[in-house]
Amino acid sequence: MNYKKLISEFKNKKILVVGDIILDRYIWGKVNRISPEAPVPVVEVTDEVFHLGGASNVANNIVSLGGRASIAGVAGSDDRGGEILRRMFDSTGITYDGVCWTSRPTTMKTRVIAHSQQVVRFDREDKNRIEGKTLKKLIDYIRFEIPGYDAVIISDYKKGVVSTKLVREIIKYAKPENIFVAVDPKVGHFHCYKNVSLITPNLNEASQASGIDIVDERTLLSAGNLLMKKLSCDSVLITRGEHGMSLFRKDSVVHIPTVAKNVYDVTGAGDTVIAAFTLAHAAGANLEESAIIANHAGGIVVGEVGTAVVKPEQLLKSLNSKNGKSNIIVLRRT
Repeated sequence: MNYKKLISEFKNKKILVVGDIILDRYIWGKVNRISPEAPVPVVEVTDEVFHLGGASNVANNIVSLGGRASIAGVAGSDDRGGEILRRMFDSTGITYDGVCWTSRPTTMKTRVIAHSQQVVRFDREDKNRIEGKTLKKLIDYIRFEIPGYDAVIISDYKKGVVSTKLVREIIKYAKPENIFVAVDPKVGHFHCYKNVSLITPNLNEASQASGIDIVDERTLLSAGNLLMKKLSCDSVLITRGEHGMSLFRKDSVVHIPTVAKNVYDVTGAGDTVIAAFTLAHAAGANLEESAIIANHAGGIVVGEVGTAVVKPEQLLKSLNSKNGKSNIIVLRRT
């Protein structure tokens, strides 16, 4: 496959990301002593940085790869997180006309890191399901805007945005336009995802959603096939950490070995995988090719600390490396 040509097509593709907008805050520091007040480390802060997380990170990965992204969800209208989000959306080029600015706080995950180790994480959020005028405004935006996009990604972090009603509305307007709908799922919400084009659970999520303890290839195949049947979806991509990923389609199952050389931080890796897969598929790659591309993109970000994104040149270099030609196992259904 001509990966260079495919990646060059990314710039012509528009992806709508719908879901839970999260702001990742990292406080970096060093520890030289234990507090006299309690047996906890005293972190001397040296830096504070913000990264787009959740659905925002999916959109950021699409833009970083050269595509165009719009985001729809909710965020705080008058808190610090909301102000930071606006600035970051503007600087990255993410369109955010679909964001509903409300009185609920912007979801913010704060991680304190000292000597490359996470000391503590604390979250500020409102996980109540959005409804009423806010939900109507979000659905109206999707209904009017969706025909102008090449694909839709639903990024579910179970923070109140994604629901059965929202997914049904997205499917209702996407299917007649033959628009690909991919979902990064969350345990407890799998009943919401019926009739989508693709879901991308990790091994633990697939196990819990299927009710099958995945311990070997036989149980993996059973879980993947059951999820496809239960959700009536076109494909399932199960990410399996150091074992790579497995793509389930109606006619076959494809096992793709990992290409990650070092794993420092898996934060946001699922966001990168679904962004790269969807963008590649929108650009003309088939499902198997899209999974291979997503596998390489995921392998790049886990080698970096913190929420990261992938550049086209990084992706192309990985795809053209020896690892890019790893053995793919295809199991055909008879």
